Formats: sequence, C-alpha cells, structure tokens
Amino acid sequence: MYESLEEIIKQENVKGIAFWRLIQLDDCKERGVTEEQSFENMKSMYLAMKDSVRDYDPDIRSHSGLIGGEAAKLRKYINEKKLLSGDFIGEVMEKALMVAESNACMKRIVASPTAGSCGVVPAVLLTVQDRFRLSDEKMTEALYVVAGVGGVIAIRASLSGAEGGCQAEIGSASAMAAAGMCYLLGGSGEEIANAAALGLKNFLGLACDPVAGLVEIPCVKRNVCSAVNAVTCAEMTMAGIKSRIPADEVFDAMRSISRNMSDSIKETATGGLAVTPTGRKLTEKLKLSH
Repeated sequence: MYESLEEIIKQENVKGIAFWRLIQLDDCKERGVTEEQSFENMKSMYLAMKDSVRDYDPDIRSHSGLIGGEAAKLRKYINEKKLLSGDFIGEVMEKALMVAESNACMKRIVASPTAGSCGVVPAVLLTVQDRFRLSDEKMTEALYVVAGVGGVIAIRASLSGAEGGCQAEIGSASAMAAAGMCYLLGGSGEEIANAAALGLKNFLGLACDPVAGLVEIPCVKRNVCSAVNAVTCAEMTMAGIKSRIPADEVFDAMRSISRNMSDSIKETATGGLAVTPTGRKLTEKLKLSH
C-alpha cells in the first residue's frame, strides 16, 4: 500500500498510469486478485452506496429515537424553493443525511472510511454522477481514488475516532470525497492531493464526542457539513487555489494533533457535546428507557 500521495503522484508522472489505476494495481498485488476481480469488487461497493440512498426510508427511526426523517425534512425545504445554496449542494446535503441516517437505523451502508462518516463519499460522488450522467464504471474509478487517499491517511495517521477524534473520521471522509470529486472534474494527481489537503485541513482538531456513545449526535449532521466541505475544496482546487501545506504533511499534522487530544474527546462520550447539560439528559433518558 502506498505510504504517501507524493509517491502516487510520482508514479503517475513517471509511468504515465492514471492515479486510480495505480491504486487498482496495488490492490491486485496486495490481495492477489485479477484486475477484473478488483474492479468488480470496487464497483459492488459503489453500487451498495447507490442502494443506501435508493432504499432510504423517511419513516424509520433509530433505536434511540434520536435520528430519522431528517433527509425528508430537507427535501421538503428544497421543494419549497427555500434553499439558497443551490440544487447541487441541496442534493449533496440530502444524500449525506440519507446514508448517515440509514447507518443510525441499522440499514446497509458502506463504511467510507467508517460507519460514522458513511454519508460523505456517497453524497458527493452520487450527486456528481447525477449531474454529469457518468457511468458506474467511471464512478468506480473515482472510488479507487477515494480509497487511495484513505489508505494513505490510514498509514500516516488514522481513520478511527477512538484513536484520532472525529477529525480522523469525518475529516478523512471529506478529504477522500474531495479527491474523488476532483478526479471526476478532470483533476490531475497533484490536484487530487490538493483537494484532499484542503478537505482535511478544515476539520483538524475535531472532537469525537457522541452523545450517549451513539453514532447519532452530532455524527449525522457532521456528515452533511463534511460533504459540503468536500465539494467546496474540489471546486477551489479546480479553480487553481492551492493548499500551502502538502497533503501528506496535513495527514501527519492530524496524527500529531490526535496524540495531543484528551481521551475524553476520542469516542469515549466523556467530553465535549456528550457532557453538556442536554447531552447528559439525553443519555439518562436513554438509560431509563432500557
């Protein structure tokens, strides 16, 4: 597995092999599968992302009763022509809620990179596909790019909220989604890395502070913000706006920050929003109901 985006970009430039293909070939080598098997496996994950949106049920609620129906509320708001941010962003927000809610309600999702951040990548990629009418094959290529960025983050830092705080989950997801969107917009390896750098920088230091220890509050709404952030970072990149800090160094910074974070804001539900007065009340209410 590649240990830096710089290495992937170098291989892309020297060998003339596309970013996504380098990740595919690395997957084939690591798992001992053919290119066709690798591609079909990745495609199946993308199709599962599409299914998670298609099968969204606005009437279902999580076991706690805290999550459910939010995407339907947003759709109603959009249909009433009240949304100022535009149809594209509206669709990204809606899909992020759909998938994140489905996770909270124990429906099928793809952890990309984690269950708590599962709505980010699908929201961005599916909306781009709809806008440009791209094939599932093209979207599978983008998912390789997403996976390549996630793999490097995993090696250099972490994708775990318990280890690195929410920056490692929702921040990494945003970087991955921004990279995938950048690829679909025609971005080079350098631009893909730039989008990833911009995407993660905005979430450095973010606490993982789930109320009652559930992947519901504030996780579901953070998926929306992370997805929108990914779109803006991809757009800035394609406009020629550069991150002054290279992606690999941003990933390293996240690792350093995670080491300095208190364990109370690393998925333990003993700090941050989890211990606010309302957070404590919700936790006690859930305990009494069981």
